[in-house]
Amino acid sequence: MDSVGINRAPLGSASAAAVSPRRGIALRRSVAFANRVVTTGFVVDAAARGACSEKAGVLVLCLIVDASSLVRRFGSVRSTTARAQSGNAGRSMTEDRECIMSEAEMSLKYSSGKAFPLGVSQVEGALNFAIFSQYASSVILCLKLPGRGTEDDKDVDIIEFVLDRQKNKTGDIWHVSVEGLPSSSVLYGYHVDGPQGWHQGHRFDSSAVLLDPYAKLVSGRKYFGIAEEKSNQLFGTYDFDSSPFDWGDNYRLPNLPETDLVIYEMNVRAFTADDSSGLSSDVRGSYLGVIDKIPHLLELGVNAVELLPVFEYDELEFKRYPNPRDHMVNTWGYSTINFFAPMSRYASAGGGPVAASKELKQMVKELHKAGIEVILDVVYNHTNEADDANPYMTSFRGIDNKVYYMLDLNKNAELLNFSGCGNTLNCNHPVVKELILDSLRHWVQEYHIDGFRFDLASVLCRGPDGCPLDAPPLIKEIAKDAVLSRCKIIAEPWDCGGLYLVGRFPNWDRWAEWNGQYRDDIRRFIKGDPGMKGVFATRVSGSADLYQVNKRKPHHGVNFVIAHDGFTLYDLVSYNFKHNDANGEGETNDLNVLSLRSRQMKNFHVALMISQGTPMMLMGDEYGHTRYGNNNSYGHDTGINHFQWEQLEQRRDGHFRFFSEMIKFRHRNPILRQDRFLNKNDVTWHEDCWENLESKFLAFTIHDHSSGGDIYLAFNAHDYFVDAVIPPPPHHKCWNRVVDTNLESPNDIVPEGVLFGGSKYRIAPYSSILLKAKP
Repeated sequence: MDSVGINRAPLGSASAAAVSPRRGIALRRSVAFANRVVTTGFVVDAAARGACSEKAGVLVLCLIVDASSLVRRFGSVRSTTARAQSGNAGRSMTEDRECIMSEAEMSLKYSSGKAFPLGVSQVEGALNFAIFSQYASSVILCLKLPGRGTEDDKDVDIIEFVLDRQKNKTGDIWHVSVEGLPSSSVLYGYHVDGPQGWHQGHRFDSSAVLLDPYAKLVSGRKYFGIAEEKSNQLFGTYDFDSSPFDWGDNYRLPNLPETDLVIYEMNVRAFTADDSSGLSSDVRGSYLGVIDKIPHLLELGVNAVELLPVFEYDELEFKRYPNPRDHMVNTWGYSTINFFAPMSRYASAGGGPVAASKELKQMVKELHKAGIEVILDVVYNHTNEADDANPYMTSFRGIDNKVYYMLDLNKNAELLNFSGCGNTLNCNHPVVKELILDSLRHWVQEYHIDGFRFDLASVLCRGPDGCPLDAPPLIKEIAKDAVLSRCKIIAEPWDCGGLYLVGRFPNWDRWAEWNGQYRDDIRRFIKGDPGMKGVFATRVSGSADLYQVNKRKPHHGVNFVIAHDGFTLYDLVSYNFKHNDANGEGETNDLNVLSLRSRQMKNFHVALMISQGTPMMLMGDEYGHTRYGNNNSYGHDTGINHFQWEQLEQRRDGHFRFFSEMIKFRHRNPILRQDRFLNKNDVTWHEDCWENLESKFLAFTIHDHSSGGDIYLAFNAHDYFVDAVIPPPPHHKCWNRVVDTNLESPNDIVPEGVLFGGSKYRIAPYSSILLKAKP
């Protein structure tokens, strides 16, 4: 396949020069009825040449967008598709005549345009449209102009330019420059046609209006989850009218050291969608809603938010056709439509794509002002276009399926599925790789994003045939890219095809990883599984067995007990399986059971916050959010996922206070977040029987070589009390009890400490303690 380098032509080169107006682009008009497009075209004959004029090397096109007016003026409406494909479209529009205008007409000029940049750009007083398609035989640019039909109209006028493959194509890039278009509010898409060889990997459908992969804004429905909204057609759009966003004279990026991060995984909509947020209905579930709740994040103590996908996605994708999930709404967003455009339905008051872009920037600006970094959860492993059994053509599939997706050419070119969602993006194809890199740079430069967490990142390590690569080009280029150099880059190092790379993800000393081993091992020890003491010690001390290689550091392991896909922390300690009340799981009024659950949640949080590495917690765990045992709640735009602000208030002085103070304790104690792996001088393990598989108790001291502020920790996962022998404190210091998860609030965590002078501490079943050495 041609590489990007082969396809690129310098701007202003002979191959991108303006073409003769006697050849090139045919003008067509489309009238959209519901979800299908009926296309008509016209060729201006001798009797109608007065409606056009040729001036200054470009063709002035008088667009008449009323079908009856067309018939009255020209006497007939004829298709120009065949002539466009032969390169002769528009040849009859050549005679110099003064253009006769009316209210139903618009004067536009076109030239061949330039191959780069892809997408829509301003160039020399015109707008340039450029799109890649290696295998297309014809490309038609579709424009919907402001004031010529609205999204609610049954009949929507669409103006079409049929591109000439001789004059409007450089390498594999189709392009056209149009002068006279408004500089905002225009909607655009493409018809793309090509070979119909399914077994060769092609899925062209010339009837579909396709979304530009490089569209920076996407226009569709305005309100989240409203199935009654008429428009399902997605268009790209642009805004060259607005002034640049004002980031402010005193604006600064937080630029937090990776060792200092405490990540809060959250969903923009779910954070404030509930009535209990106290926000107006126009603001709930929006980017602006997040701004309103920044004080909560500061009080909690987190300094980085990891946002579930905010790229444009279709939350109503389950409602395309009758199926067992057609009652659901995709509220998590792992079904990307476009990699450049912010989710438009996260704008307040149904403001649309331009408002969404501005409000997302405002949200980032305010978070940065508060010292909180913004990390995006990005989905480059698949798109919304599903599989071949139930395809949903919106963009890539119809533009160049064979390039954008991994295919099994030995099996009728069916889509390979390493994502679990029906398709897998061909990430290491040169064109797709450049698309992903351009997307990442766009979010950093345009939106000032601080980092990215890559969903199912092992997919990004596969070649076009799906086989794992030793040195995947995309992963390397992300690590080495100059624009991305300041960004945190975090891999979810597995995929649905079984490529599990925890501790082995190709990293170039930069990539961090979700530490799935940490999650599994911490859960098993705290729960009380036998034989987990040694591995628990390894995990809390930074997982050196996984990450102490080359120049990697403890912070390259992102530690977590809970993430969005699985049980919440409350449900983890309340359910063994999804809804199984017969086993004593679920809701209960038993005070002993409730007390045990509370201790276990605190134990998990203590372990997470004292572990070397980068901690990540889930939105809602700070007050004990429950999904009532639902461990895969992606399709529920309800209280199952929505942050419950009333419950936060009810538990503010208890559960929330503990979680907040524990995070702040981590911030105050650098020995818990070192930039190197611990050695034998850094930690003393109060243990002489590592081989005892039945032992579920572990105590250790982390030494502070600079000030003597040692920290003693003990975790008891037995169902009985353990009398722990407390070592002597450092010279001229005394032990102070900061944490005992068995105590009731506010004694369960006392930030300033409570003096402890004994030689033993009786540690309750399923509980943990933390002592701090102080003068």
